[in-house]
Amino acid sequence: MAWSTAAPAVSAAFLAALVEIVEAFTIVLAVATLRGWRPAVLGTIGGLAVLACIVLILGPLLGHIPLATLQLAIGILLLLFGMGWLRKASLRAAGIISLHDEDAIFAAEAAELSEQARRQQRNLQWVAGITALKAVLLEGLEVVFIVIAVGAGRGLLLPASLGALAACAAVLVVGAFVHRPLSRVPENTLKFGVGIMLSAFGVFWTGEGLGIAWPGQDWALLLFASLFLGAGVIGSTLARKLVVGFA
Repeated sequence: MAWSTAAPAVSAAFLAALVEIVEAFTIVLAVATLRGWRPAVLGTIGGLAVLACIVLILGPLLGHIPLATLQLAIGILLLLFGMGWLRKASLRAAGIISLHDEDAIFAAEAAELSEQARRQQRNLQWVAGITALKAVLLEGLEVVFIVIAVGAGRGLLLPASLGALAACAAVLVVGAFVHRPLSRVPENTLKFGVGIMLSAFGVFWTGEGLGIAWPGQDWALLLFASLFLGAGVIGSTLARKLVVGFA
C-alpha cells in the first residue's frame, strides 16, 4: 500500500466525515436540548444500527464486482459527488450562496421541535428520536459512500474507515466538552478541500477503470488535486467579481 494513495484516502474520509458528523451532531444536540438525551441517544443508536446493516450488506457484494467495473462506477460517482461539493464551496466563498451556519441549524431544529410540541400538545419523545435517527442516517450514508468510494479497489477500506472513525471520535470528544453546536469548524473550507480530493480520486479511478495507465501512477493524484484546486480558486474568484460587478 503506497502512502501517496493511503494518505489522501484517509484524509478525504476524515475531512468528509468531519463535515457530515458535525451536521448530524448539531441536530442531535438540538433534540437533546429540547426533548432530553434519551430520545437523542436512542435515535442516534438506531441510525448507527441501520448504517451498520447497510455496511454489512454492501461489504461482501463489493468482492463480487470486477475491479475495473467497480473503479469506473466509483470514479464517476466520486466525480459527481466531489465536483458538487467543490462547486457549492466555491459559490459560498464567492458570497453567492450563504455559508453553512451550525448555530442557525441548531436554532431552526429547536424551533421546529418546539412548534411541534405546541401544536400537538403531547409528548413528542418519539418525534425527537426519529429526528435524531434521520440526521444520523442521512449524514452517515454520505460518510459510508465516501469511505467505500475512496477505499474500494485498492485495499484502502480499512484506512478510510479509520479516518472516518477518527473524525467521529473527534466530534464526540469536542462536543462532550462544549455542549453546543460546533460552529467554529471551518466547514466551507473543509468542503472545498474534500471536493478537491474526491474529484481527484474520481478522475483517477475513472481512468483506471477504463484501463488508462497514469504517468507516475499514484502520484497522479497530486496533479489532479492541483488542477481542481486551481479550477476552484479561479471559479470562486470569477464568481466574486461577477457579484461585485452586478452590485
